[in-house]
Amino acid sequence: MSVLAAPDASAASTPDFSPEGIAARARLIREPVHVVSGPDGRELGLATGPAPTGTVLGTLPPLYPEWLGGRTFCEAHGVRFPYVAGEMANGIATTRMVSAMAHAEMLGFFGAGGLDYAEVERAVHGLTDELRSRPNWGVNLIHSPAEPELEFRVAKLLLAREVPRISASAFMELTPAVVLCSARGLRRGADGRIVRGTRTLAKVSRPEVAERFLSPAPAALLDRLVTEGELTRQEAELAALVPVAEDITVEADSGGHTDNRPLSVLLPRIAALRDTVCRRYGYRRAVGIGAAGGLGTPDAVAAAFALGASYVVVGSVNQTATEAGLSDEAKAMLCEADIADVAMAPAADMFELGVRLQVLSRGTLFARRAGRLHAAYRAHGSLEEIPPAVRATIEREVLGASFDEVWRRTVAFWERRDPAEITRAASDPKHRMALVFRWYLGSSSRWAITGEPSRRADYQIWCGPAMGAFNRWAAGTFLAEPANRSVVQIALNLLEGAAVLTRAHQLRTYGVPLPSGASLHTPCALA
Repeated sequence: MSVLAAPDASAASTPDFSPEGIAARARLIREPVHVVSGPDGRELGLATGPAPTGTVLGTLPPLYPEWLGGRTFCEAHGVRFPYVAGEMANGIATTRMVSAMAHAEMLGFFGAGGLDYAEVERAVHGLTDELRSRPNWGVNLIHSPAEPELEFRVAKLLLAREVPRISASAFMELTPAVVLCSARGLRRGADGRIVRGTRTLAKVSRPEVAERFLSPAPAALLDRLVTEGELTRQEAELAALVPVAEDITVEADSGGHTDNRPLSVLLPRIAALRDTVCRRYGYRRAVGIGAAGGLGTPDAVAAAFALGASYVVVGSVNQTATEAGLSDEAKAMLCEADIADVAMAPAADMFELGVRLQVLSRGTLFARRAGRLHAAYRAHGSLEEIPPAVRATIEREVLGASFDEVWRRTVAFWERRDPAEITRAASDPKHRMALVFRWYLGSSSRWAITGEPSRRADYQIWCGPAMGAFNRWAAGTFLAEPANRSVVQIALNLLEGAAVLTRAHQLRTYGVPLPSGASLHTPCALA
């Protein structure tokens, strides 16, 4: 990674006691830095490069962004940086994004959530053809309680195509699909250790869910998969000795599905749980802990590492990246967001369960309109029970079409994707109502992806406060220009800034009087 050049050795070895000099020396993270005392023994200054003459109170070695987090994560996944581009659903995290991250020696996941099987299959085939020899890429497996057959088919596809990494997200319980991904291909290595063919990273936001992924797979699920011929008996026996996931991504206040938990509370809680569970089962290999949610600035990334994260996962801010599968109109709306421009709204995939997700509120009425649909769903048993005045308002102001027209479109969709949904709706009027309302929620995210101009007020754009923080940090800099905002440049600048902040914190604990500029990294072109 190329950044600002260090001063020559002779100049760098001369201590500097001025605020400007201290700030400049502190930002030279790739140089050893020496804390020195002045002639009076009270004033503190900094020198970089060779050890200076005079009284040296302490020395910090060079610090690189690659060294943030846990080196075991980088070794396990064949990456240079402890950084992951998360799996934004509906293909917003595109194959281009995954490829760019892999070639930059980072890890990226394709956003398979919300796509039909054929779309996922095309993406997986393309990625495996391009990146087959690389271990540092993967695909999302999202929990689909309304479509368990699709979830299982996607899991089998990922295993059949030997996708090296799978990010399991939104799971509330373990399912046959995620256990299959964890257990298929387990074997003993030459040294007796258990070797995985595919490595699963589980994204969690609740301790009880984390414990399920930290524990070995339940015997009942393993036996079922053996009986069905999906696992060998040996694979099931080995699965009983290892955790379901060898990396747990702790997801705090994020865009999309979220429990809105603060990372500073959630990560230490799950890290302590990890230690307890690992001792309970006597695992020979430690389970990695990562951080996700709310990571849109170097400050947030540095804080995540300071909390003990081995790696960070950055998601919604990448929706503005050049490789993101989101329309230019939606990207422009995201670039205008501030930290308060978000709201909670019903989730399309878990509508009946009342699950909510975090979305952009500035420039779109989606959250408010989706909330009206869920209120009507809760209050009534069928479309026919909705009072005529309420129905007319929903049709005119939310759906933009009559209930009958939306139902025709809904039938056409589910006949292609899962005809069983239509069969169920024929005998369950409340489910029929849910499918009609879910049409709006599902369509609204696609409108944002395609940039449908007539439905701009209905765009569903997943977004948390981190997007606004990122915008304020990037304003007026290299990353303010849309053409410069690639997923790799976003990653390198966040990591560079986190390293600068980490160095500043180290020096602060030494008592060095750091001016505010000492911890500032201005986004620039990095390589």
